[in-house]
Amino acid sequence: MAIFHTHAIAGSLGGILTGIFAEPKLCRIFYLVPDFHNNRAGAGFKQLGVQLLGILFVVFTNVIMTSIICVVIKFVVPLRLSEEQLSTGDDAIHGEEAYALWGDGEKYQSRHNSFYTADQEIPQSTKSAGAGGQVEMA
Repeated sequence: MAIFHTHAIAGSLGGILTGIFAEPKLCRIFYLVPDFHNNRAGAGFKQLGVQLLGILFVVFTNVIMTSIICVVIKFVVPLRLSEEQLSTGDDAIHGEEAYALWGDGEKYQSRHNSFYTADQEIPQSTKSAGAGGQVEMA
């Protein structure tokens, strides 16, 4: 998904770097580390551990919630196509190929891909050079 690299990678990197570049004096305030001078107490690494724990919590929560949502949806509609539909591909669902790049001769068929029924006449539009430049329907 496109959101993975935007939110998961960037958020995780930001969380990890926050722990690495944490100000030891501020870590002393939050975690009561007695020796914060020159980062000898490893206060930044303690913050890094907290950040990693937070990242793992978010990953765990997302996996659990996504699984619950998929199970609920599965009771309403199937999440997977049948084997026959999978082997047919886009033709099974849409009536046309997604990428007709190989010259297999498949054509757009308006009776399958239009909201007009076969017995209805499809209106044809013609451009009129008349006053106002309006489009007339034939």
